[in-house]
Amino acid sequence: MALRHAVLAVLLGGELSGYQLAKVFDTGVSNFWFASPQQLYTELTKLEQAGLVDGRLVIQVNRPNKRVYTVTEDGVAELDRFAAADAKPAVIRDDLLVKVHAVDPSRARAVVARIEERAVQAAAKAELFDETLRNLRGDLDEETFLATAERIGPYLTCLRGKRFEEENLDWCRRSADLIRARWGAEMREE
Repeated sequence: MALRHAVLAVLLGGELSGYQLAKVFDTGVSNFWFASPQQLYTELTKLEQAGLVDGRLVIQVNRPNKRVYTVTEDGVAELDRFAAADAKPAVIRDDLLVKVHAVDPSRARAVVARIEERAVQAAAKAELFDETLRNLRGDLDEETFLATAERIGPYLTCLRGKRFEEENLDWCRRSADLIRARWGAEMREE
């Protein structure tokens, strides 16, 4: 998958500025595709040059002007091609897992500290996803929303992100407990 497909998918939800796109990526898309704001602005320029998005300038009073983007028919066709292509298997590349893989009594304290940091991050992200899910479905319960909403893809990907972070939190807690149980005496301050 290229960044272009993630950007096009987000823009299916309607017209967005680069700033708004970055906010959507930060809260809803980062669980499956990370991109910095600079990468997003660069990609929007490429997509516009390729005819996959249309951009228009919005003149604002008392604020800087902004450019907003929408998906073109060619952009939708590109997403159709992408949706029909085989999906590559997911891979995990996580430096914390390398640290845990190498844990022994001499590194246990440092590794547990990193695991605990990740647990805090995972809990915060799961909470953010939960809030985003509530905002997406509004007054509807989940089943009603999923049965009646015009677009459910953003909800489903956000739901996956929440479950991913909850699983991370569970794994972090269990791993830290197991390392402490195994090498607790060696982890004490001297």
